Amino acid sequence: QVQLVESGGGVVQVGGSLRLSCAASGRTFSSSMMGWFRQAPGKEREFVAHILWSGGMIGYASFVKGRFTISRDNAKNTVYLQMDSLKPEDTAVYYCAATAIYYGRNYYAPNEYDYWGQGIQVTVSS
Repeated sequence: QVQLVESGGGVVQVGGSLRLSCAASGRTFSSSMMGWFRQAPGKEREFVAHILWSGGMIGYASFVKGRFTISRDNAKNTVYLQMDSLKPEDTAVYYCAATAIYYGRNYYAPNEYDYWGQGIQVTVSS
């Protein structure tokens, strides 16, 4: 079965950095869009970043403002989200997601993704 397992979360001070990892297994993701979403208490799940497994179609939410970088390591079947200059507003549960197939466009909505990880907590304290 398909599994997406996030790791690398935790508690950091404002201005600090974290690298989230998403280990993907259970299928071939070579035709997939891989995405990161986040959900804070009382808010809807929102798009953070995505990357085509091939490395193309990189996209970011506007609030990232150059602070986050998405990447992937094909050999490890892993997608990363490097988060720098973290702010308290970044506090949320972060989710890794994947589509079953890519149709040649950007994917910004949660309902466009077929597979989801369990999520991992990121807390930025001041």
